[in-house]
Amino acid sequence: MADWLHFWENNETNWHSDTITQELVEYFELFELEPEDKVFVPLCGKSLDMLYIMNQGFSVVGVEISEIGVRQFFRENDLTYKITRVDDFDLYSSENLEIYCGDFFSLTSKHLNNVKAVLDSKSLIALEPDLRQKYVKHLNDIISVGARILLVTLQYPQHQMSGPPFSVDKSEVESLFSMTFESRELRSFNDIENGLKLERAGVDFINNAAYCLRKVRV
Repeated sequence: MADWLHFWENNETNWHSDTITQELVEYFELFELEPEDKVFVPLCGKSLDMLYIMNQGFSVVGVEISEIGVRQFFRENDLTYKITRVDDFDLYSSENLEIYCGDFFSLTSKHLNNVKAVLDSKSLIALEPDLRQKYVKHLNDIISVGARILLVTLQYPQHQMSGPPFSVDKSEVESLFSMTFESRELRSFNDIENGLKLERAGVDFINNAAYCLRKVRV
């Protein structure tokens, strides 16, 4: 995670998008949320997806290791906030929003009370292979049975570009989640036109995929 602190400190944040994740808009109803339910956004940065979820009338819980990213999110969106110390985190809270500033792997289930859905549009693909299994295991440990995940991935010839974002194919998704989750592939398509960074890197193809996962066992 130290690399991500370096990226924020040096303003190397070209992964940040100024648009809302298209799959979130298209598949939001698959979360099947009740009014009191919350949505968890791991490794949230300053993602505008959090605003979209809040605008649908639901509360968001995020976690982000960089204080710079958290403060930028509140400042750029004109949101007031307060900071309290909670366990190993500085908790930035506003109306319908809580962002834990600290290490994702220090989160526990008590920090995710009432979380019934998870948006992972850039988290899994941001992690190197040796961290992805650890990430999924910890995510499984801290969310409740029945929780749904909207997962967005990229697949490309990994040997042609070092990442991030990293290539995660369907077989890896199944390997990572199959023990405790039901999964359904929502769509998969060649997206070379929109993957500008990867296209410039000279990759042969970019496959964009989205999955709906539901935790069915501990």
